[in-house]
Amino acid sequence: MNKSKAALLVAVFVLCSSLASWPQIAQANEQVRNPLSVRPVDRAAKQIDETQVVALSGSRHLLAKPENLTGEVSQDQRMERMVLVLRADSVQEKALEELIRAQQDPGSPYYHQWLTPQSFGKRFGISRNDLAQVVKWLQGHGMEVDEIPASRRSVVFSGSVAQVQSAFHTSIRKYFVRGESHYANATDPEIPQALAEVIHGVVSLHDFRSAPQIVASVPAYTAGNGAHFLAPQDWDTIYDVSPLYSQGLDGTGQSIAVLGRVDVALQDVRTFRSNSGLPANDPQMIVNGTDPGFPDCNDEAESALDVEWAGAIAKNATVKFVTSKSGATDGINLSAQYAVNNNVAPIVTLSYGLCEAAYSSAGNAFWNGLWAQAVSQGMSVFVSAGDSGAAGCDSPNLATATYGRGVNALCSSPYSSCVGGTQFNDVYNPDQYWSQTNGSGMASALSYIPEVAWNESGWSGGLWSTGGGASKVYSKPTWQNAPGVPADGMRDVPDVSMTSAIHDAYIIQIQGGIFLVAGTSAATPSLASVMALVLEKTGASQGNVNPILYSLANLQYSANGAAVFHDITSGNNSVPGVTGYNAGTGYDLATGLGSVDANLLVL
Repeated sequence: MNKSKAALLVAVFVLCSSLASWPQIAQANEQVRNPLSVRPVDRAAKQIDETQVVALSGSRHLLAKPENLTGEVSQDQRMERMVLVLRADSVQEKALEELIRAQQDPGSPYYHQWLTPQSFGKRFGISRNDLAQVVKWLQGHGMEVDEIPASRRSVVFSGSVAQVQSAFHTSIRKYFVRGESHYANATDPEIPQALAEVIHGVVSLHDFRSAPQIVASVPAYTAGNGAHFLAPQDWDTIYDVSPLYSQGLDGTGQSIAVLGRVDVALQDVRTFRSNSGLPANDPQMIVNGTDPGFPDCNDEAESALDVEWAGAIAKNATVKFVTSKSGATDGINLSAQYAVNNNVAPIVTLSYGLCEAAYSSAGNAFWNGLWAQAVSQGMSVFVSAGDSGAAGCDSPNLATATYGRGVNALCSSPYSSCVGGTQFNDVYNPDQYWSQTNGSGMASALSYIPEVAWNESGWSGGLWSTGGGASKVYSKPTWQNAPGVPADGMRDVPDVSMTSAIHDAYIIQIQGGIFLVAGTSAATPSLASVMALVLEKTGASQGNVNPILYSLANLQYSANGAAVFHDITSGNNSVPGVTGYNAGTGYDLATGLGSVDANLLVL
């Protein structure tokens, strides 16, 4: 063959290759221009060979260790409501990311054009054929499919231990950890290779749970040591909510979804509101599946706090409490999935935590995917940063941290607003900020009180301090750009912080009595309640509020804009065993952008 002919063939080959790639290039460009043009394609093989499997590495819980192993689990034991996380393809993920960006761009035709759960599933879920393959595989192992959420990004299923072991090629064992018995998979589960393109993994095959981000409640008999109790009207005074009420903003017509896994006593909520001078306004109770009842006091205190304070600032907003009984999946996951896939409310507040390292990649993908769906539907998500300081993988009840630095996986997604904690710097001059007598609604605060990073580590032998640090899972989103934001390339949390300290703790009503609680659990529903006033003012859902928060911070810290944030420059979230981060000018990994002035935020 002569050189000219060879060159011609090469040119033809290159031309043909380019022409073959044009449809893909055109499709990708179209999806950038129009992210709603994306549709799922079939990716699962038609034939499933159970001898060809792939392991879901990193799918064992941190505490399912050989030294904690105590024995076998009955083969007949039921594992209820497990969640299989499904995997969208890369084209869908890029289109979703572009859509969420465009929904926050006032110059885009997609600005505030929110999806429904059904339209989300139609574009960003797996194909119906692939979904049918997954369901057929589960049912082929005798499992029951309980629910297929509208997103088509997960399947809820149940089965016996024997069926789970057969399907996932793992063993379920008993473990004894910190005085409690648990069951968990002893090895990484496996799935058929034919389904690997559409299955990310299982949220959990165990009954270890996320923890309430709350300091144990104590009866409100006396403050002592110069501490004061925080009632809703105190919060209004300190964080400048009262001017909004004078403008007629009180949450009317708005709603907030609170997520839990136990019941809440309606009479407690009514008494709290009456004692606090709030109008009568019963929450809506939404039980997802079997009623969980009142199995745990800490969970009951958490849910009472969340429901009562979510309705404390936006006092006429409707609080919708979504609760789910835990099974092989944490009830918190199930409640979150229900709230998003049923578009329960435009604001979601969640006050539980489990660190990123304690989740499998599927568990982290569950939260990131769910919160991405939520914001694409116009929902604003607020999640507590945690109460173990920079040691997010350790229980705040421990005296010393052992797992190093970590952050709460439920709030580290870029699609949630992570809420940290501050404490009032009022120890040496309390009379400047607090009246010696209570006014209406048990209130006694006189003005804004300077704040430092919340750190009461050592109280009752625990790590009690605000969560914060760099994610080990998510890269830094483009909007996380403000003075003080570390150039670490990773998503940093928290985004904002509010008072969370045991000193000046929040008042709640539970089990017929007044109790005091603290923690980022208290800060989160309170800030979510402020968000209801934002929605009332704007008349529209807001979706992911993080880009707006950082934009406001840049105006404040770089261009002398409105002082929306109280810049917290003192304190840290170091705890015994782990060196944390110092508060500083602008953004920091202890308090985020700072606490908010509600009046300036809303206006």
